[in-house]
Amino acid sequence: MDTSDSAVTSAKSSVLATTPGWVLAMLTAVYAFNMADRYVMSTLIEPLKADLHLSDTAVGMLTGVSLAIFYVLAGLPLSVLADRVNRRNLIAISLSLWSLMTAACGLTRTFEQLFVARALVGIGEAGGTPASQSQISDYYPWHRRAYAFSIYALGIPVGSVLAASAGYLSDAFGWRSAFFALGLPGVLLGIAVYTLTGEPKRGRLDTQPAEAHATFWETLTFIKQQWALVHALAGGTLFTLWSWGLLWWTPSFLMRCHGMSLSDSGGILALIHGIGGTAVILLTTLVMKRLQHRPARYVPLYLVAAALLGTVPSVLAYLTPSRTLSVAMLSLFIPLSYASFGPKFALMQNLVPASMRAQTVAVMLFLSSLSNLVVAPVAVGLMSDHLAPSFGSDALRMALLPLTFVGLWAAFHLWRCSLSIERDLERAGNLAAVP
Repeated sequence: MDTSDSAVTSAKSSVLATTPGWVLAMLTAVYAFNMADRYVMSTLIEPLKADLHLSDTAVGMLTGVSLAIFYVLAGLPLSVLADRVNRRNLIAISLSLWSLMTAACGLTRTFEQLFVARALVGIGEAGGTPASQSQISDYYPWHRRAYAFSIYALGIPVGSVLAASAGYLSDAFGWRSAFFALGLPGVLLGIAVYTLTGEPKRGRLDTQPAEAHATFWETLTFIKQQWALVHALAGGTLFTLWSWGLLWWTPSFLMRCHGMSLSDSGGILALIHGIGGTAVILLTTLVMKRLQHRPARYVPLYLVAAALLGTVPSVLAYLTPSRTLSVAMLSLFIPLSYASFGPKFALMQNLVPASMRAQTVAVMLFLSSLSNLVVAPVAVGLMSDHLAPSFGSDALRMALLPLTFVGLWAAFHLWRCSLSIERDLERAGNLAAVP
């Protein structure tokens, strides 16, 4: 290849690396691997238990604590770093690290080795999402971000399908093969992110230039002054507590209260998540595209509608003694739980300056992880144990019912967000109306 051909190839690569749609597709793929590597452990519980001779307590440590604690602890400092360094490089390094550690899980022989590997997966994943969302915001102007992040949220059901597919690999080739099959392609994707995407100028689409750097304390101070963002964080956290907090216990609920087997409940829920969740995310993407040229308040109001529409079937799903009606209501409630991701991500990005975006994502992830991985499992479990002497197998149902009404609380905060969003968009350096 002569010099002129090399120049043409380089120019084409440069254009591709800065094309918003291409970058969004790459980062959506990164998010899918994030979800797949996070939840693959749940699919492989039984063969892991049998091969490594693990107790249920040890499995609980591996499926939640080992990843969640280190994910949260590493998330805040890595988000500060993401607001200061080359985000493309941080995403590529983080993806390669957690993918290598996912593959390393397939080489472990003891609980301790697997725990360390999963902890390193959590640390690696903590560097991916804040940097990715911050970077997407520099490819899409504020009024198109809800649409872009709804596409990005497709990584969730795609990752869930990848994680579920680990069961087929485990049956055919053993559980270790599943970790290799997910981990090694992730390393290749990390190399592709490094070579085929660029690093846009931070805040280049905002109307006001951002400060060069912002400390975490400065970010928290700014967040407290943005009432729309405070309510968005509160509403988003409560939405997660309501929806995903209930889903944490739903397989056990179907087994204890409706006499379903593990395979039956798992199959039904996988179908609802896979088809219903993907359908709602696609619908959200279409709605956000239509709202690009409408006032900013319509985005949080969409979340209000999702919370209100989902509350009624969530109450009925856990209240009714009918298995058929319960599954039917879950088929409405569970897909609606996917409606929040894209719009919520956009609100976090739009309501702070560019120098604070990754750190704001980390705050959101910290609150969501706290509500979903700590508050909901522990609170519901404690209440169920307390009610067991009085209600027997229905104790879990009674413990879950109060949580079904939290959707109304989430809707209230998201409605309050809509009241001041235009003013706070201006303070964050974005336009109050579409140009």
